[in-house]
Amino acid sequence: MSAVLVSTPLSARAEGQRHSWAAVLQLARFEARKLLLRGPVLAMFALYVGWIVWRMPSNGNGFPALQDVDRATQTGPLLPALAVLLCANQAVLRSLRQDTDRHFGVLVLEPWRRTVAHALSVVPVAALTALLVAAQFTWAVLEPGSVGHGSVGELLVGPLTVLLAGAVGVLLARVVRSPFAAPMLLVLAFFSTVFLGTASTGDDGSATRWLVPVVGGSSSVSLPSDLLGRPAAWHALYLLGLALTAALAAVLVNGGRTKTVAALLVVAVGAGTWGAVGQAGKVPKATVTAREVASVTPEKVQSCERHGRATYCAYPEWMPRATTWANVTDHVQSLTGGTAAREHLLVRQRVDARYGVDGDSAIQPSPVPYQVTVGTGWGGPRVPEFAAAVSSVLVLRSEKAAEQMCDGRMVTIMWLALSWQSDPVAELSRVRLDDSVTGSALVLSPTDPMSMTAGQTAVVRELFTAGSTSVAPKVKAHWAELTAPKVTTARVADLLGVKAPAEADKCD
Repeated sequence: MSAVLVSTPLSARAEGQRHSWAAVLQLARFEARKLLLRGPVLAMFALYVGWIVWRMPSNGNGFPALQDVDRATQTGPLLPALAVLLCANQAVLRSLRQDTDRHFGVLVLEPWRRTVAHALSVVPVAALTALLVAAQFTWAVLEPGSVGHGSVGELLVGPLTVLLAGAVGVLLARVVRSPFAAPMLLVLAFFSTVFLGTASTGDDGSATRWLVPVVGGSSSVSLPSDLLGRPAAWHALYLLGLALTAALAAVLVNGGRTKTVAALLVVAVGAGTWGAVGQAGKVPKATVTAREVASVTPEKVQSCERHGRATYCAYPEWMPRATTWANVTDHVQSLTGGTAAREHLLVRQRVDARYGVDGDSAIQPSPVPYQVTVGTGWGGPRVPEFAAAVSSVLVLRSEKAAEQMCDGRMVTIMWLALSWQSDPVAELSRVRLDDSVTGSALVLSPTDPMSMTAGQTAVVRELFTAGSTSVAPKVKAHWAELTAPKVTTARVADLLGVKAPAEADKCD
């Protein structure tokens, strides 16, 4: 038997292992698996998936604008981010709880390299978040009615928020050796987010409001993607810089005072600062000018198509919906009589983009004869609202004329708008401000609402019960009188063969 002498001393081999990055990666894999399988993380990801499944079918009523969907992906990841912060913090403090800190001196890895492994363990969780964000956005892209363009910078916010939360959890564990620090930080972060998130959206508040991870908008109106004016790329760089700074600071605090760590920390701080400065800037002047043009003179930037007796003009991203709008217009116009049945309509998309996603200004009615306004939203209540706008223009000649209307013509307008639909009573509920089908109410439209009295509501419902087949010939035969100014609701009911209301026309 012979023996082989090992030439490398045991102490040298141990020292080599302590500097091995392969061991760091192995520990990172182990911690990442434990992190993903922690109860709070699994529960929050389950809630996140449930939130996506619950929210997406109603997103944009089935007609989403992708430049809104990308921002909608940012709120859900806050759920796993909270759990990741807590669990990453607890993972680093595990040795403190189990009283094993004193044994690290004889283990393979140096303490600061263990911190690197903990920081790297958050990356797979952020990657999982990115997959869910991509799935949510892809779901919207595959919707038949989707329009617009998403932003990569906006889509990165969710995963980067989770990455930042995990890095902060690791840093907090290295700075404050207490399991109560992370929950207290979450409470502080919540109130800071509420304060900064509700800060003024003007020039004075724009710098501070972008310091929080998720920055939404107060507008419910979709804008063309080139008019948003959001510093999405700068914000993503800011979040990445913060996450790297927190992770590298944790390594530095735990003894990783090498030139490489110091250099990377300087780069991370620089990237975060660069992003913070970039996102705090004002909206570019070119975007402000483009918003003004698109709002005041939309015809300069819109494309137009002819469908049937109407021309449809819209911002380029929305032109695929022209056929859908034409379907509604043709149904409404086919029920009219007199010259209205042959009238050429101009359907123009209008939006007030001058205040970006933080404004929600109403669109003023157009005084142009036979011009109908259509908004950037569609589906759900937007369909009967547009139908009401089309019918009001066919009856009154212009949207502006509806402001002074308080007579029986409202019955004709609502019958034209809703009678052709499969469930006109349900659509009547959708188009009214209070979702009612009895009594008086405001009828919504893409511009100013119209007023509908209780008597007019009762007559319209009687007409729905009578059926379109029996009412349509009477509408065509008596079109001139039905659309005459000051015609009473009682007279309209009499002409169309239904019970007249007892009360006289009186608008609130």
